[in-house]
Amino acid sequence: MPAVPTAGDAGAELYWERSGAGEPLLLIQGMSGTHLTWGEPFLSRLRPDFDCVIFDNRGIGNSDEVGAPFTIADLAADALAVMDAAGLETAHVVGISMGGMTAQELALAHPERLRSLTLGCTYPGGPGSSLIAPEDAGPLLEAMGSANLDLMLEAMYAVNLSPTFRADESHFADFTAMAKALPARQRTVQLQVGAVGGHDTQARLAEITAPTLVIHGTEDKMIPVANGKLITSLISDAHLEILEGVGHMFWWEQPDRSAELLRAHALGA
Repeated sequence: MPAVPTAGDAGAELYWERSGAGEPLLLIQGMSGTHLTWGEPFLSRLRPDFDCVIFDNRGIGNSDEVGAPFTIADLAADALAVMDAAGLETAHVVGISMGGMTAQELALAHPERLRSLTLGCTYPGGPGSSLIAPEDAGPLLEAMGSANLDLMLEAMYAVNLSPTFRADESHFADFTAMAKALPARQRTVQLQVGAVGGHDTQARLAEITAPTLVIHGTEDKMIPVANGKLITSLISDAHLEILEGVGHMFWWEQPDRSAELLRAHALGA
């Protein structure tokens, strides 16, 4: 059995997996996402070049339940605990959405542990940043309030994936199968919302020293693309890749391109 890290003061055990071979790569998932949310199409394209470590954030998936509030900095400490448990002295770090916020805090607190940094569909907090618009958040919040899993998945699918991707009805079955295989605990998602609400690294992003790739889709409703542009402008060694017509879950819509962008950036670093 691999070593099992715990989520800091919460004392909660964190579930993690590793696969592949090559450069060490830590992947940090976003709000309500589990290790399954990376999807096999994306991970299978990374394994030939990377020793991939994925995990469930505290209170999510196979990790222990938690009841106390936490911050994005707490989640960064959890990510570091997973690195330590996996024996990764350094790693390329990928964070998407809330995981991208976590990766920002990790890069700021422990720059010596990062070989490179990839920030996908994420948010810096502070002036000029923005999260989901009220007109898009309304149907999602209404569905979540219903406690009806099917309604919640339909609303999440609509806000996370682009219209072009959703035009192929077979994609919805793949999405729901992933989400139903390991449903997110709604209490934890509420705590994650609170953590995201307190996130603000904007004034500190200039301190990030790791070579940084920022990826963002133009059809992202959860975290508008302007946030990716803002983050890139604030990190001196950052490169921005804009994915035209792609929604929030860019690695789900374009696994080939997403993996290739990550591979070129990390191995180039």
